[in-house]
Amino acid sequence: MADSAARLEACHDCDLLLRLPAARERLCCPRCGAVLYEKNAHSPQAVVALLLAGLVVFLIANLFPVVQLEVAGNRSAATLWQTALALKDQDMSSVALLVLFTGVVMPALVLGSMLYLQLPLLWGRSAPGFAHIVRLQAMVHPWCMVEVFLLGVLVSLVKLVKLASVHPGVGLWAFFGLILLMATNASRFDAEDLWERRQACRNTE
Repeated sequence: MADSAARLEACHDCDLLLRLPAARERLCCPRCGAVLYEKNAHSPQAVVALLLAGLVVFLIANLFPVVQLEVAGNRSAATLWQTALALKDQDMSSVALLVLFTGVVMPALVLGSMLYLQLPLLWGRSAPGFAHIVRLQAMVHPWCMVEVFLLGVLVSLVKLVKLASVHPGVGLWAFFGLILLMATNASRFDAEDLWERRQACRNTE
């Protein structure tokens, strides 16, 4: 019975073909010692709490000003959306789209897909289109480059210091927090653990 439940998988380091048992906590390759599987030790409630915290910080980063500029006593502040609209008005639509893509669209898709998969499992249910959302999350995650966007903002701020007084806004600090939360959530995301929990939910229905 145990043999029928096992499946074949190749080691990602040395390509040794192994038969992995269905029930396992931690498995290492007998040839090279690479970790093939390690059971997620984080509770689902803690994972969802971190995802919700990331969503709140994401909303703050997009609703509050990223930076405030003061020139000759005149102070102006702009959110990320306002910055993108200003770039579009200055015939820089490609840059505006890049700002929205890296700062809004990709983080929203990553956080939204993770929450969509995790939340129903807390109540013992499987989200509709589970397999499609898992694949979507795997595709969009490499394109979630909030840190690259923030690096571009910091470079721009350094150049603006010569022209005006620059004051970091709440949105900018929120982006720093978002980077930390996105990295934490990515490290705790385990697709195989999700599939196992989904199968357990379906077995109890």
